[in-house]
Amino acid sequence: MSHTATIFTPAGTRMPDRTVGEIVAERPSQARVFQAFGIDFCCQGGRTLREACSLKGIDLDSVVDQLNAGAAGKEPSENNPALLPPVELIEHIVGVHHEYLRSELPRLHAMSERVAKVHGGHTPSLVEVFGIFCGMSDELNSHMVKEEQVLFPAIQMLCAEPSTMMSIDGPVACMLHEHDEVGAALARLRELTHGFTAPPEACNTYRALFAGLGELEEDLHRHIHLENAVLFPQALALAGSKS
Repeated sequence: MSHTATIFTPAGTRMPDRTVGEIVAERPSQARVFQAFGIDFCCQGGRTLREACSLKGIDLDSVVDQLNAGAAGKEPSENNPALLPPVELIEHIVGVHHEYLRSELPRLHAMSERVAKVHGGHTPSLVEVFGIFCGMSDELNSHMVKEEQVLFPAIQMLCAEPSTMMSIDGPVACMLHEHDEVGAALARLRELTHGFTAPPEACNTYRALFAGLGELEEDLHRHIHLENAVLFPQALALAGSKS
């Protein structure tokens, strides 16, 4: 799949033909439905629900039924960061998701290293978990710096100075590509850990690591979704209107 921001379908489009990313952007709680079915709503959020279900071999009607049931519940708009204007959304992403990563990645690094050393001899997959986590962690730290020092200030300038002429296509494409790489790493970690499920004999550190990796995946899915499906399309549209 090409590295493009989430495409939003015309008003009135039937649920199966709407993109997964826009469904979650409209109602974040629907992410739970997609997570339950193993459907990627962040890096692959540009796929329609029909396409996503077909690729996963999932019954489309079952997913639609659960989404419709979820849509019947009330979800206060103030709890949906996707409704924030770009500058406030950037503040949310940095203050919530970037800060989470900066505190959580070192903790998970220490645990994954310890578990790999202690248990990797008889469970080699744990050594691979450590290696993949290290690569992903380095990528995320570099990624956050590029966003905070290059892309986000450019978006803020576009919002603050209506006459500003600049292209952000390149930086956005780079961030989307890196999101795909992080998504692939998360998918491999989920596979190696059997859905982040520790075996019955696992020690406390082993269990805490797997629980932490599961929480990291959930936060990154929401984080990447807000950028791919909300912030980047808004910013590209804003830059396009000035060209």
